[in-house]
Amino acid sequence: MKELLTVKKLTARIAVAIVLLVLVMCVCSLVGTQRISLSAVFAGGHSQQTVNTDYEIFVHVRLPRILLACVVGAALAYAGVVFQGLLRNPLADPYILGISSGAGLGVMIAVMSGYSWTLWGRSPITVFAFAGALLTVWLVWLIGRFTGRANMTGLLLAGVVVNAFFSAVIMFLTSVVKSDQLHSTIFWLMGNMTEESFFVLWVCGGCVLAGIVVLFCISGRLNLISLGEDEATSMGVNTVRTRTIAFAAAAGITAIAVSLSGLIGFVGLIVPHGVRLIFGPDHRQLLPLSAITGSAMLVIADTFARVVVAPAQLPVGVVTAITGGPIFLLLLTRYARKSGLLNK
Repeated sequence: MKELLTVKKLTARIAVAIVLLVLVMCVCSLVGTQRISLSAVFAGGHSQQTVNTDYEIFVHVRLPRILLACVVGAALAYAGVVFQGLLRNPLADPYILGISSGAGLGVMIAVMSGYSWTLWGRSPITVFAFAGALLTVWLVWLIGRFTGRANMTGLLLAGVVVNAFFSAVIMFLTSVVKSDQLHSTIFWLMGNMTEESFFVLWVCGGCVLAGIVVLFCISGRLNLISLGEDEATSMGVNTVRTRTIAFAAAAGITAIAVSLSGLIGFVGLIVPHGVRLIFGPDHRQLLPLSAITGSAMLVIADTFARVVVAPAQLPVGVVTAITGGPIFLLLLTRYARKSGLLNK
Protein backbone atom coordinates (compact mmCIF):
# COMPACT_ATOMS: atom_id res chain seq x y z
CA MET A 1 0.00 0.00 0.00
CA LYS A 2 1.44 3.36 -1.05
CA GLU A 3 2.07 6.00 1.56
CA LEU A 4 -0.34 8.93 1.40
CA LEU A 5 1.40 12.25 0.82
CA THR A 6 0.01 14.97 3.09
CA VAL A 7 0.79 18.67 3.19
CA LYS A 8 2.42 18.25 6.60
CA LYS A 9 4.64 15.44 5.39
CA LEU A 10 5.59 17.32 2.21
CA THR A 11 6.43 20.47 4.16
CA ALA A 12 8.57 18.52 6.63
CA ARG A 13 10.53 16.79 3.88
CA ILE A 14 11.17 20.05 2.03
CA ALA A 15 12.23 21.76 5.27
CA VAL A 16 14.69 18.99 6.12
CA ALA A 17 16.09 19.08 2.57
CA ILE A 18 16.57 22.85 2.77
CA VAL A 19 18.39 22.55 6.11
CA LEU A 20 20.71 19.92 4.65
CA LEU A 21 21.36 22.15 1.62
CA VAL A 22 22.27 25.08 3.86
CA LEU A 23 24.66 22.85 5.82
CA VAL A 24 26.29 21.70 2.58
CA MET A 25 26.67 25.30 1.45
CA CYS A 26 28.22 26.32 4.76
CA VAL A 27 30.72 23.46 4.78
CA CYS A 28 31.69 23.95 1.13
CA SER A 29 32.20 27.68 1.66
CA LEU A 30 35.01 26.84 4.11
CA VAL A 31 36.73 24.35 1.80
CA GLY A 32 39.42 25.61 -0.56
CA THR A 33 43.11 26.07 -1.19
CA GLN A 34 43.11 29.07 1.13
CA ARG A 35 41.94 28.63 4.70
CA ILE A 36 39.56 31.30 5.93
CA SER A 37 38.33 32.25 9.36
CA LEU A 38 34.63 32.87 9.95
CA SER A 39 35.44 35.43 12.62
CA ALA A 40 37.52 37.32 10.06
CA VAL A 41 34.72 37.06 7.50
CA PHE A 42 32.18 38.51 9.91
CA ALA A 43 34.59 41.32 10.79
CA GLY A 44 33.89 42.99 7.44
CA GLY A 45 35.73 43.85 4.28
CA HIS A 46 38.21 46.57 5.17
CA SER A 47 39.96 47.95 8.18
CA GLN A 48 41.68 51.30 8.24
CA GLN A 49 44.93 50.05 6.67
CA THR A 50 44.53 46.52 5.34
CA VAL A 51 42.19 44.46 3.20
CA ASN A 52 40.43 41.57 4.90
CA THR A 53 41.55 38.71 2.66
CA ASP A 54 39.25 36.13 4.25
CA TYR A 55 36.24 38.36 3.70
CA GLU A 56 37.18 39.03 0.07
CA ILE A 57 37.64 35.31 -0.69
CA PHE A 58 34.38 34.34 0.97
CA VAL A 59 32.15 37.11 -0.39
CA HIS A 60 33.59 37.67 -3.85
CA VAL A 61 34.85 34.19 -4.81
CA ARG A 62 33.30 31.28 -2.94
CA LEU A 63 29.83 32.58 -2.08
CA PRO A 64 28.96 33.64 -5.68
CA ARG A 65 30.11 30.26 -7.01
CA ILE A 66 28.08 28.39 -4.41
CA LEU A 67 24.97 30.44 -5.14
CA LEU A 68 25.48 29.95 -8.88
CA ALA A 69 25.82 26.19 -8.37
CA CYS A 70 22.56 26.21 -6.41
CA VAL A 71 20.71 28.05 -9.19
CA VAL A 72 22.11 25.87 -11.98
CA GLY A 73 21.72 22.59 -10.09
CA ALA A 74 18.11 23.36 -9.17
CA ALA A 75 17.23 24.37 -12.73
CA LEU A 76 18.76 21.27 -14.35
CA ALA A 77 17.29 18.79 -11.86
CA TYR A 78 13.86 20.44 -12.00
CA ALA A 79 13.82 20.46 -15.79
CA GLY A 80 14.94 16.83 -15.84
CA VAL A 81 11.92 15.82 -13.75
CA VAL A 82 9.56 17.69 -16.07
CA PHE A 83 10.94 16.25 -19.31
CA GLN A 84 11.02 12.71 -17.93
CA GLY A 85 7.40 13.03 -16.84
CA LEU A 86 6.08 14.68 -19.98
CA LEU A 87 7.91 12.42 -22.40
CA ARG A 88 7.45 9.36 -20.18
CA ASN A 89 11.08 8.60 -20.95
CA PRO A 90 13.45 7.74 -18.05
CA LEU A 91 16.46 8.78 -20.15
CA ALA A 92 15.17 12.29 -20.83
CA ASP A 93 17.31 15.12 -19.48
CA PRO A 94 17.20 18.94 -19.69
CA TYR A 95 19.08 18.87 -23.01
CA ILE A 96 16.63 16.49 -24.68
CA LEU A 97 15.25 19.17 -27.03
CA GLY A 98 18.65 20.13 -28.42
CA ILE A 99 19.19 23.00 -26.00
CA SER A 100 22.83 22.01 -25.49
CA SER A 101 23.71 22.10 -29.18
CA GLY A 102 21.81 25.34 -29.73
CA ALA A 103 23.64 27.02 -26.86
CA GLY A 104 26.95 25.60 -28.07
CA LEU A 105 26.36 26.95 -31.56
CA GLY A 106 25.60 30.35 -30.06
CA VAL A 107 28.89 30.24 -28.19
CA MET A 108 30.79 29.35 -31.35
CA ILE A 109 29.22 32.30 -33.16
CA ALA A 110 30.06 34.64 -30.27
CA VAL A 111 33.69 33.49 -30.10
CA MET A 112 34.25 33.65 -33.88
CA SER A 113 32.62 37.09 -34.15
CA GLY A 114 35.16 38.60 -31.76
CA TYR A 115 32.59 40.81 -30.05
CA SER A 116 33.76 42.38 -26.79
CA TRP A 117 30.65 44.23 -25.59
CA THR A 118 28.79 43.33 -22.39
CA LEU A 119 25.12 43.27 -21.45
CA TRP A 120 24.41 43.71 -17.73
CA GLY A 121 27.96 42.61 -17.11
CA ARG A 122 27.57 39.49 -19.24
CA SER A 123 29.92 38.63 -22.09
CA PRO A 124 28.69 37.86 -25.63
CA ILE A 125 29.27 34.15 -24.91
CA THR A 126 26.58 34.10 -22.24
CA VAL A 127 24.14 36.20 -24.26
CA PHE A 128 24.60 34.15 -27.44
CA ALA A 129 24.34 30.88 -25.50
CA PHE A 130 21.02 31.95 -23.99
CA ALA A 131 19.70 33.16 -27.34
CA GLY A 132 20.85 29.98 -29.10
CA ALA A 133 19.16 27.78 -26.49
CA LEU A 134 15.84 29.62 -26.75
CA LEU A 135 15.89 29.70 -30.55
CA THR A 136 16.57 25.97 -30.62
CA VAL A 137 13.60 25.27 -28.36
CA TRP A 138 11.39 27.42 -30.57
CA LEU A 139 12.64 25.62 -33.69
CA VAL A 140 12.07 22.17 -32.17
CA TRP A 141 8.59 23.16 -31.02
CA LEU A 142 7.77 24.54 -34.46
CA ILE A 143 8.93 21.34 -36.17
CA GLY A 144 7.11 19.21 -33.62
CA ARG A 145 3.82 20.95 -34.31
CA PHE A 146 3.83 19.64 -37.86
CA THR A 147 3.46 16.15 -36.41
CA GLY A 148 0.58 17.21 -34.16
CA ARG A 149 0.37 19.51 -31.15
CA ALA A 150 0.03 16.62 -28.71
CA ASN A 151 2.50 14.27 -30.42
CA MET A 152 5.36 13.94 -27.93
CA THR A 153 7.18 11.39 -30.09
CA GLY A 154 7.36 13.90 -32.94
CA LEU A 155 8.67 16.57 -30.58
CA LEU A 156 11.30 14.21 -29.20
CA LEU A 157 12.46 13.17 -32.67
CA ALA A 158 12.61 16.81 -33.74
CA GLY A 159 14.87 17.52 -30.78
CA VAL A 160 17.15 14.63 -31.69
CA VAL A 161 17.43 15.75 -35.34
CA VAL A 162 18.05 19.41 -34.48
CA ASN A 163 20.61 18.40 -31.85
CA ALA A 164 22.47 16.20 -34.35
CA PHE A 165 22.47 18.90 -37.04
CA PHE A 166 23.69 21.67 -34.72
CA SER A 167 26.35 19.33 -33.28
CA ALA A 168 27.64 18.73 -36.80
CA VAL A 169 27.78 22.49 -37.42
CA ILE A 170 29.68 22.96 -34.15
CA MET A 171 32.23 20.31 -35.16
CA PHE A 172 32.69 22.02 -38.52
CA LEU A 173 33.23 25.43 -36.92
CA THR A 174 35.59 23.90 -34.37
CA SER A 175 37.76 22.56 -37.19
CA VAL A 176 38.15 25.99 -38.81
CA VAL A 177 38.27 28.28 -35.76
CA LYS A 178 41.54 29.78 -34.54
CA SER A 179 43.38 27.98 -31.75
CA ASP A 180 42.97 30.78 -29.19
CA GLN A 181 39.23 30.92 -29.91
CA LEU A 182 38.96 27.14 -29.69
CA HIS A 183 40.16 27.15 -26.07
CA SER A 184 37.36 29.49 -24.99
CA THR A 185 34.77 27.32 -26.70
CA ILE A 186 36.01 24.01 -25.29
CA PHE A 187 36.29 25.52 -21.81
CA TRP A 188 32.65 26.63 -21.96
CA LEU A 189 31.42 23.33 -23.37
CA MET A 190 32.95 21.45 -20.43
CA GLY A 191 30.80 23.35 -17.94
CA ASN A 192 32.24 25.75 -15.38
CA MET A 193 31.24 27.77 -12.34
CA THR A 194 32.61 31.30 -12.39
CA GLU A 195 32.38 34.20 -9.98
CA GLU A 196 29.21 36.11 -10.87
CA SER A 197 27.99 39.49 -9.67
CA PHE A 198 25.19 39.36 -7.14
CA PHE A 199 22.98 41.31 -9.55
CA VAL A 200 23.25 38.56 -12.17
CA LEU A 201 22.67 35.89 -9.51
CA TRP A 202 19.55 37.60 -8.19
CA VAL A 203 18.08 38.19 -11.66
CA CYS A 204 18.78 34.69 -12.96
CA GLY A 205 17.87 33.09 -9.65
CA GLY A 206 14.57 35.00 -9.65
CA CYS A 207 13.77 33.82 -13.18
CA VAL A 208 14.57 30.20 -12.28
CA LEU A 209 12.46 30.48 -9.12
CA ALA A 210 9.55 31.85 -11.14
CA GLY A 211 9.76 28.88 -13.50
CA ILE A 212 9.95 26.50 -10.55
CA VAL A 213 6.84 28.02 -8.96
CA VAL A 214 4.90 27.75 -12.22
CA LEU A 215 5.82 24.09 -12.63
CA PHE A 216 5.04 23.29 -9.00
CA CYS A 217 1.57 24.81 -9.40
CA ILE A 218 0.79 22.30 -12.18
CA SER A 219 2.50 19.34 -10.47
CA GLY A 220 -0.85 17.63 -9.89
CA ARG A 221 -1.63 17.75 -13.60
CA LEU A 222 1.86 16.48 -14.38
CA ASN A 223 1.08 13.43 -12.24
CA LEU A 224 -1.93 12.66 -14.42
CA ILE A 225 -0.09 13.29 -17.69
CA SER A 226 2.73 10.94 -16.66
CA LEU A 227 0.12 8.18 -16.38
CA GLY A 228 -0.95 8.66 -19.99
CA GLU A 229 -2.71 11.01 -22.37
CA ASP A 230 -6.10 9.30 -22.20
CA GLU A 231 -6.13 9.06 -18.41
CA ALA A 232 -5.28 12.75 -18.01
CA THR A 233 -7.92 13.84 -20.52
CA SER A 234 -10.58 11.72 -18.82
CA MET A 235 -9.77 13.49 -15.53
CA GLY A 236 -10.42 16.88 -17.12
CA VAL A 237 -6.82 17.96 -17.75
CA ASN A 238 -6.15 20.16 -20.76
CA THR A 239 -3.09 18.20 -21.81
CA VAL A 240 -2.06 20.50 -24.66
CA ARG A 241 -2.05 23.61 -22.46
CA THR A 242 -0.34 21.83 -19.57
CA ARG A 243 2.38 20.41 -21.82
CA THR A 244 2.95 23.81 -23.43
CA ILE A 245 3.33 25.55 -20.07
CA ALA A 246 5.57 22.82 -18.70
CA PHE A 247 7.81 22.69 -21.77
CA ALA A 248 8.13 26.48 -21.91
CA ALA A 249 9.01 26.82 -18.22
CA ALA A 250 11.42 23.86 -18.21
CA ALA A 251 13.13 25.00 -21.42
CA GLY A 252 13.42 28.56 -20.08
CA ILE A 253 15.15 27.62 -16.83
CA THR A 254 17.41 25.20 -18.71
CA ALA A 255 18.44 27.97 -21.10
CA ILE A 256 19.31 30.20 -18.14
CA ALA A 257 21.37 27.43 -16.53
CA VAL A 258 23.25 26.64 -19.74
CA SER A 259 24.05 30.29 -20.44
CA LEU A 260 25.48 30.72 -16.93
CA SER A 261 27.58 27.58 -16.60
CA GLY A 262 27.93 25.82 -19.94
CA LEU A 263 27.02 22.17 -20.41
CA ILE A 264 26.87 20.18 -17.17
CA GLY A 265 25.70 16.62 -17.66
CA PHE A 266 24.04 14.00 -15.46
CA VAL A 267 22.55 16.41 -12.88
CA GLY A 268 19.23 16.53 -14.70
CA LEU A 269 19.33 12.78 -15.32
CA ILE A 270 20.41 11.06 -12.11
CA VAL A 271 18.99 13.44 -9.48
CA PRO A 272 15.33 12.88 -10.50
CA HIS A 273 15.92 9.11 -10.58
CA GLY A 274 17.53 9.10 -7.14
CA VAL A 275 14.77 11.18 -5.56
CA ARG A 276 12.09 9.11 -7.32
CA LEU A 277 13.54 5.84 -5.98
CA ILE A 278 13.53 7.16 -2.41
CA PHE A 279 10.33 9.19 -2.23
CA GLY A 280 8.23 7.96 -5.14
CA PRO A 281 6.99 9.47 -8.42
CA ASP A 282 4.57 12.08 -7.04
CA HIS A 283 5.57 15.34 -8.76
CA ARG A 284 4.36 17.41 -5.81
CA GLN A 285 7.39 16.26 -3.83
CA LEU A 286 9.58 15.03 -6.69
CA LEU A 287 9.92 18.54 -8.14
CA PRO A 288 10.99 20.50 -5.04
CA LEU A 289 13.14 17.71 -3.57
CA SER A 290 14.92 17.22 -6.89
CA ALA A 291 15.65 20.94 -7.13
CA ILE A 292 17.15 21.03 -3.63
CA THR A 293 19.11 17.81 -4.19
CA GLY A 294 20.39 19.09 -7.54
CA SER A 295 21.62 22.25 -5.86
CA ALA A 296 23.45 20.30 -3.15
CA MET A 297 24.98 17.90 -5.68
CA LEU A 298 26.36 20.67 -7.87
CA VAL A 299 27.70 22.64 -4.90
CA ILE A 300 29.63 19.55 -3.77
CA ALA A 301 30.85 18.81 -7.31
CA ASP A 302 32.07 22.38 -7.81
CA THR A 303 33.86 22.36 -4.47
CA PHE A 304 35.61 19.14 -5.48
CA ALA A 305 36.52 20.71 -8.82
CA ARG A 306 38.08 23.68 -7.02
CA VAL A 307 40.42 21.68 -4.79
CA VAL A 308 41.19 18.30 -6.38
CA VAL A 309 43.96 19.57 -8.70
CA ALA A 310 44.68 22.86 -6.93
CA PRO A 311 45.97 25.41 -7.77
CA ALA A 312 44.43 24.51 -11.13
CA GLN A 313 40.68 23.88 -11.37
CA LEU A 314 38.73 21.13 -13.09
CA PRO A 315 35.62 22.00 -15.09
CA VAL A 316 32.67 21.00 -12.94
CA GLY A 317 31.12 19.27 -15.96
CA VAL A 318 34.03 16.82 -15.92
CA VAL A 319 33.38 16.01 -12.26
CA THR A 320 29.65 15.40 -12.77
CA ALA A 321 30.35 13.23 -15.82
CA ILE A 322 32.98 11.07 -14.06
CA THR A 323 30.90 10.60 -10.90
CA GLY A 324 27.49 10.63 -12.58
CA GLY A 325 28.07 7.53 -14.70
CA PRO A 326 28.75 5.11 -11.80
CA ILE A 327 25.99 6.67 -9.70
CA PHE A 328 23.51 6.21 -12.54
CA LEU A 329 24.52 2.55 -12.90
CA LEU A 330 23.96 2.03 -9.17
CA LEU A 331 20.53 3.62 -9.40
CA LEU A 332 19.73 1.49 -12.43
CA THR A 333 20.76 -1.70 -10.59
CA ARG A 334 18.67 -0.75 -7.58
CA TYR A 335 15.68 -0.03 -9.78
CA ALA A 336 16.09 -3.37 -11.56
CA ARG A 337 16.23 -5.24 -8.25
CA LYS A 338 13.26 -3.33 -6.88
CA SER A 339 11.15 -4.08 -9.95
CA GLY A 340 12.33 -7.70 -10.11
CA LEU A 341 13.92 -7.39 -13.55
CA LEU A 342 17.15 -9.05 -12.44
CA ASN A 343 15.25 -12.15 -11.36
CA LYS A 344 13.64 -12.73 -14.76
